[in-house]
Amino acid sequence: MTTARDRGLAAALADARDRPDGAERCAELERIASRADATGDPRTALSARFALVEAYLHRGERWRAVEPVRRMRATLARHPGLLDARPDELTRLRRHQRQAVEASFGTPRVGLDQARSLLDALAAELGEDAAPVAELRCRLADHLGDEPAARRAYERWSAADATDPVGGCAGCAPARRADLLAGWGEPDAALAALAPALTGWAEPQAPPTRRGERQAAAGAAACTDQPERALAVGLLPWLRTGAVTRAARAHVRAYRRHRGERTAFPLLAAHLRFCALGGYLHRGLEILTEQLPELDRPADDLSAMEFAAAGALLCGLATEAGLGGRRIHRPGHGSRPAAEVDVATLGTQLQALATALAGSFDARNGTGHQSGRIASWLAERPLAAPVSLAAESELDEEPEADPAEPGPPGPEEPAPLDAALLAAALDARGEPYTVEPDGTFAGRWGEATIQFRLLGRQGDVLHARVVAQRRLPAGRRAEAYAFCNAWNHDRLLPAAYVHEPGDGTLVLAAGVSTDLSCGVAPAQLAVLVAAAVRTGSAYAEAVAALP
Repeated sequence: MTTARDRGLAAALADARDRPDGAERCAELERIASRADATGDPRTALSARFALVEAYLHRGERWRAVEPVRRMRATLARHPGLLDARPDELTRLRRHQRQAVEASFGTPRVGLDQARSLLDALAAELGEDAAPVAELRCRLADHLGDEPAARRAYERWSAADATDPVGGCAGCAPARRADLLAGWGEPDAALAALAPALTGWAEPQAPPTRRGERQAAAGAAACTDQPERALAVGLLPWLRTGAVTRAARAHVRAYRRHRGERTAFPLLAAHLRFCALGGYLHRGLEILTEQLPELDRPADDLSAMEFAAAGALLCGLATEAGLGGRRIHRPGHGSRPAAEVDVATLGTQLQALATALAGSFDARNGTGHQSGRIASWLAERPLAAPVSLAAESELDEEPEADPAEPGPPGPEEPAPLDAALLAAALDARGEPYTVEPDGTFAGRWGEATIQFRLLGRQGDVLHARVVAQRRLPAGRRAEAYAFCNAWNHDRLLPAAYVHEPGDGTLVLAAGVSTDLSCGVAPAQLAVLVAAAVRTGSAYAEAVAALP
């Protein structure tokens, strides 16, 4: 049997790139890179490891990228001119080098010597005052608890060019700086650092004048994570400076997005701490219940540690408030069975996890800083007076600066999905529809009956169900399934299926679901409704055309 390793390396690499994401693809890329090393083909070795690093980053396994990045640097050391004619690839390698160093902050599985070696090599090429180098020096020192060294590097970082292509997202830099300042006990300075990323959100602000502020503001405007990431970082600083209402608004705006984004898991600890320290215990427990399954598949060990510590703090304060007996469902994972756990017990479990992870970092680092940091989180007490459950429910709607009754959102302005927004989208089409007792919107378009429903716990999933008018006799079941399979193979929307109502006929139906938990603009909703009508009608017409 001929395997990929028996064919030319270029063909094997092309095959590996076409494979689905997964462990087998990564293993094949590793084999190709090692074979290229052995056969003296540094160009293919670099290409395979570029693909391997990006596969690990895509899978959320940043720490695994450290070794292939180290080997890429070793290849360049043996062949110094290999990338002289490829400056873009050299920049790409340096970005991966920065990401490999950052991996050491997220997990103790990366040795500090490895991280420092990669950082020193980056500094030798870019200089100690380059923004990526200064930032990494700052964050590494802070991770180890060396605040004086971190502050010195912070000053170099703040003065550097924020647009360095190796330095990561310039729009997120204000949030990274503010997070450090907040950890150093400087909430006012943290909010000032966040200002470029929040221009126009919290309150009207003067345009940024300093070069670095202009760069950060321009980067934030282009960054798809903003302003929600900056809002999450500002939650505790706003609470500590007495801006409770602003913190509540920021939490509502940011969590609407972060609740459903896999990559936002590292920010959930801030939301839980806001609820714990702001007195929103019931809301915090709801968020903890909703997000607890994500703790079993975290982005990295650091985010798991912080989520667990924030959850333990919340459970501890809730227990003190008499909510310790409330039960929360914790799904099973690995050898742990699913269970209904009371808040007090869950708090103990989360504290044990956070403490163990902090200890693993400190064992690697040779310090006690992470354990001390988690202990300080667990010892915190509310910064605002507790609120009643009735007042807490007011967080479900973001307060408006204008006390007047708010009008409908503009056509390009995102808003929470609700029945009124859906009705407006259907009204704008000028076509008849009915509203059923359960809130379903239904209409007839050609050969199709299409029903629109709001599903999900918060009613933020738009579901369109298409039912073809023509029914087939039950004896044509195989033909009906073959038709639906062919439709699903050739068409993206809607997803077709066969329903048997038990009356001797077959109903050919289809559906489309769209998660709009981050909100939807009226213009966007109109496009989604139009797409459901268009594709649903085409499906029903195809059913009608069956022999």
